[in-house]
Amino acid sequence: MRGVSKTVWAAVVIVVVIVLAAAALLMQKPTPPPAPTPKYADTITIGTTDKISDLDPAMAYDFFTWEVFNNVMEGPFKYKPGTTDLEKGIITDYQVQEGGKVYILKLRTDLKFADGSPCNANTLKWSIERVARINGDPAWFVTDLVDKVDVIDDYTLKITLKSPLSFFPAILAVPTYFPIPPDKYPADKVSSDNTAGGVGPYRIVKFVRDQQLVLEANPYYYGTPPKTKTVVIKFYKDATTLRLALESGEIDIAWKTLNPTDINSLKTKPGIKVWEGPGSFIRYIVFNTKIPPFDNKLVRQALAAALDRNSIAQKVFLGTVDPLYSLIPNGMWGHIDAFKDKYGEANLDLAKQLLRQAGYSESNKLKVELWYTPSHYGDTEADVAALIKEAWEKTGMVEVTVKSAEWSTYLDLTRKGQLAVTLYGWYPDYMDPDDYTFPFLHTGSNRWLGNPYSDPEMDKMLEQAEVEPDQSKRVDLYKNIQIKLADDAPIVPIFQGKLYVASKDTVGGIVLDPLMLLRYYLIYKQVGS
Repeated sequence: MRGVSKTVWAAVVIVVVIVLAAAALLMQKPTPPPAPTPKYADTITIGTTDKISDLDPAMAYDFFTWEVFNNVMEGPFKYKPGTTDLEKGIITDYQVQEGGKVYILKLRTDLKFADGSPCNANTLKWSIERVARINGDPAWFVTDLVDKVDVIDDYTLKITLKSPLSFFPAILAVPTYFPIPPDKYPADKVSSDNTAGGVGPYRIVKFVRDQQLVLEANPYYYGTPPKTKTVVIKFYKDATTLRLALESGEIDIAWKTLNPTDINSLKTKPGIKVWEGPGSFIRYIVFNTKIPPFDNKLVRQALAAALDRNSIAQKVFLGTVDPLYSLIPNGMWGHIDAFKDKYGEANLDLAKQLLRQAGYSESNKLKVELWYTPSHYGDTEADVAALIKEAWEKTGMVEVTVKSAEWSTYLDLTRKGQLAVTLYGWYPDYMDPDDYTFPFLHTGSNRWLGNPYSDPEMDKMLEQAEVEPDQSKRVDLYKNIQIKLADDAPIVPIFQGKLYVASKDTVGGIVLDPLMLLRYYLIYKQVGS
């Protein structure tokens, strides 16, 4: 091979030197500074028109109080935020034995209450059995389902059911199975203003009924600490005051319940964000079939036929809710439009026919006393009651008197069976058709509504649907349950809603899902960087 000239070699060396020098300069180029770390507020303030009923899982059976429980307590299972999937809570493992009749729960060994005292299997057993002893509104989750509870060792609990239950892990996610400290709660009576809490991410540091609830991060919580150290919940008398509190900066989040007009208005306000999520809450009318004349099925059927759901959905809620024709919500497996199939919509001719069969006429009108509560379900409730009255009175054979009572009084009168016709709503305890039927229609399980209905045939179908492992067979059972519900008409569905939350646009971490519980521990507010 012929040799390379010295000139060429020199050129190559020069090029290499230049390349190396350029690379060195690039390597010396300063690294861009890291992005600033967001700063979050220590406190977030949430406003609501809702109210706390009883700070005691043995008695409370309402959406908002359960929401508080899910932030200051925890049970064997919980729902993964943003989904309907269950995940382990205070347990590390579990076993299902004897074909679904026995559940063995292995508890975490690092569980502590808000005061630092330990929580173990004995504590959980005591808490569950206390629910049964007190026999309050949600007691059926225990009394109807559980045969006995045994402690195997300090951190192992055995729950034996009366019969196999395919969805029992979902039941173990409701507050009746949340452990509470035995030295803070009385063993055999309700403690409505108790602030001891449980083993959840927050603890209660202040509670002034119907005014304010203050939570702070529980230093003994086993899991990830809350995003925000302190959560202040303020209670407002109506939706207008709630909206103004958000606009003025008094609160960071307006949650349950804003008026439809407020929701639309806030969507256009700078600095405010409106969050929308799927809704599985339902609204309905309850007839106490023990109180005449509502012990007459013809009367209940007539009022069911005359109801104008579309008018309520459009005039009161501006289309933010959907008419509902079953207690099982639209979109859930097993749902059928049972009431629409039987009665149609605003069917005045059928209503008149049924009223005449029941002995009423234009000169002998059916007298109805319709009760509602003015703030628990939002300011729209009076308008809902007014449109129901209007629909029924269009028959010319019904005279309606509308009355109202504040939530605590309303609950008390209902529980005592003193109100014949009431308006109520339901937020899911667990995601299964059973949750929308059994607590309403099964004898004794509807004690929270004053035991308004009892039927052996219905009881039998509900019990069969609970234990049947084949979902296709459960679908058939729930179809028959809904058909019988529409025929008996002790409870008449009105509409199904959506979830709306309004907040400052600096707020994040709000998760809305079908369970419809606001998880305070995920929420944060950015204040700078």
